[in-house]
Amino acid sequence: MPLPPKNSARTGKILDAAGRLFARQGYHGTTTREIAHLADVSENTLFRHFERKEDLFWATLRSHSSGLKFSRELLEGIARCDAPESVLPKIMELLADTVNYRPELLRLVAVALLELHPKSDDFCLEYLSPAFSSINQYLQLNIRSGKIRDLDSTMLTTALIMTALTHTGIHHLIEGQKPVYSSSLDAHRAHTRFWLDMITPRGLSYLTPSTTISSHTASL
Repeated sequence: MPLPPKNSARTGKILDAAGRLFARQGYHGTTTREIAHLADVSENTLFRHFERKEDLFWATLRSHSSGLKFSRELLEGIARCDAPESVLPKIMELLADTVNYRPELLRLVAVALLELHPKSDDFCLEYLSPAFSSINQYLQLNIRSGKIRDLDSTMLTTALIMTALTHTGIHHLIEGQKPVYSSSLDAHRAHTRFWLDMITPRGLSYLTPSTTISSHTASL
């Protein structure tokens, strides 16, 4: 007997419920019965949309990752190898927005890496490697041109990304509270100021809370 056509709205409800539960309880700690209950569908209906629990997990992760893309402005800045004080704020904005507005995505990636490795390699190659490689290549070009200090580009890429993604949690462990920012914009500005001071030969940094950065500061 042929399966009934899949309802896109119902599929969305299932993916939303799965994302919430997988992110909170992990892959092995979540059952399809729990997902079906949260999505307000029967377990049989769930399996008409996704044949296996693992298929549902990867569909959920890909659904949450669909908006994780570089803006056209950022892509063009990287392609032109624009100055770090122009490109780095856009990279930090993307990472800060991911932390603040897409926390389930970070948890789902962690679940994939911890519980479904090495099957997570395909996802990482498709969704994460292109972005990380673009950042790394951009940093390499700026190191060669002297706009960025002579540092290992791969270690620098790793540090930039992990600082933005983990700073809030580690700050809480150190200080007993999360860092206080009035907005995501202020968060990415703070990270940009820090990294420009660290990696640029002249210690380029924000002079004001605005997004304008001077590229002609005096040498330290």
